[in-house]
Amino acid sequence: MGKYADDATKLLELVGGKDNIAAVSHCMTRMRFVLNDESKADVPGIEALPYTKGSFTQAGQFQVIIGNDVKAYYSEFTEIAGIEGVSKDAAKAAAVQNQNPIQRAMTVIAEVFAPIIPAVIVGGLILGFRNCIDSLYVFGDGTQTLVQLSQFWAGVDSFLWLIGEAVFHTGIPVGICWSVTKKMGGTPMLGIVLGLTLISGQLLNAYSVAGTPADQIPQWDFGFAQVNMIGYQAQVIPAILAAVTLGFLERFFRKITPEVVSMIVVPFCSLLLAVMAAHFVLGPIGWWLGSGVSAIIYAGITGPFRALFGALFGAFYAPLVITGLHHMSNAIDLQLIADFGGTMLWPMIALSNIAQGSAVLGMAYLQRSNDRDQQVNIPAIISCYLGVTEPAMFGVNLKYTFPFVCAMIGSSLAGLLSVVTNCTANAVGVGGLPGILSMQPDSWAMFAVCMLIVLVVPFVLTVIVGSKKGIREEAEAIAAEIRAELAAQDK
Repeated sequence: MGKYADDATKLLELVGGKDNIAAVSHCMTRMRFVLNDESKADVPGIEALPYTKGSFTQAGQFQVIIGNDVKAYYSEFTEIAGIEGVSKDAAKAAAVQNQNPIQRAMTVIAEVFAPIIPAVIVGGLILGFRNCIDSLYVFGDGTQTLVQLSQFWAGVDSFLWLIGEAVFHTGIPVGICWSVTKKMGGTPMLGIVLGLTLISGQLLNAYSVAGTPADQIPQWDFGFAQVNMIGYQAQVIPAILAAVTLGFLERFFRKITPEVVSMIVVPFCSLLLAVMAAHFVLGPIGWWLGSGVSAIIYAGITGPFRALFGALFGAFYAPLVITGLHHMSNAIDLQLIADFGGTMLWPMIALSNIAQGSAVLGMAYLQRSNDRDQQVNIPAIISCYLGVTEPAMFGVNLKYTFPFVCAMIGSSLAGLLSVVTNCTANAVGVGGLPGILSMQPDSWAMFAVCMLIVLVVPFVLTVIVGSKKGIREEAEAIAAEIRAELAAQDK
């Protein structure tokens, strides 16, 4: 019997026995179990074992931290248990059985967005910086921006928009179509072409739709039917739906098409039908939803149930950003400013942005021992507090789900207080911490209180929930793995 035999025997018993293990693997410092019934695992007993340094559950896997000797420990454990280990990828696949439908959906979303996160982070920082130089009216006599005062900063602002537009207006739809197509086993280049058709210069830009009269929107005229030529810049849901459609079509035609002509038939039929579905069906549905959301928001913020509306809008604005339907809020803000001399909608948007950043701040605190996670967390926090939430939401909060919900809760509380106390902005400004500069002077005090709520509540909730989920232990385990890998390379 080896050094870890007694410990491994007890661990086998404490995880519920051989019959409770669906799969087991290991990484640099951890044993990774996929358990049939995780409730059978005796966590206090496991963490009391001499060679065990902690445990946590993540993505359907029950992970036990062993340390640098995990390979030897794993070998003795599998021998004693009489089971064969599997690869980490196989364990991840098996772990899907322990995830509910929402967790599975979030896992898929995280995997789709993971490849485009670096570009989103860069774009977020650039747009955040541009917000500071072209939207803060605090220079000169207090009514000018740096861009208005200096030709140099005007040039910088114009140049940086080249990158910002490429990332958010065009890069997100194209990147999503590419990533979804790749994940579904399709042809990535077809995904890229599909994404490009969503943001083509031939189409009316998505940001111009709200201000364009219906009779001036360009159309494809087929004689018996007319279809609006509308782009889907920066929109997520239309891109996902279009790419999923392409994926299923490509699978279908690949299955029924003879091999000798598949190179021609499969890509042609798949792409043509996917583009038609995107522009003829999926896109119009998205815009119909957007119009409905706009009407509801306008009625809610000016109606008798505005306190309830403030709480709901504060909570659900962030999910609207994911869908791309949040673009419609600009038209409502402008109408409110024209009718009432200010807008009570935009302050809630700024507060929602701050809340998402505070949730990431909570994750940064929990993952402070893991430099790799901090490379995503820190830039996401900065860009979020400057009004650009995509790096925070797609890079961190949606990946773990619970920080996103914690941010929604904090934003809901702040949204309720903001509406009840009539917090009003003079104009649409920087949707983050500098947003207070766009508020009317008599709203500064209460808006500052609302900002305090979205700074504290999401952070505290994220730390509490993350601690219970073992995020800190997971970060420490990953950091230990990285140190072990570096030590092995130095030998």
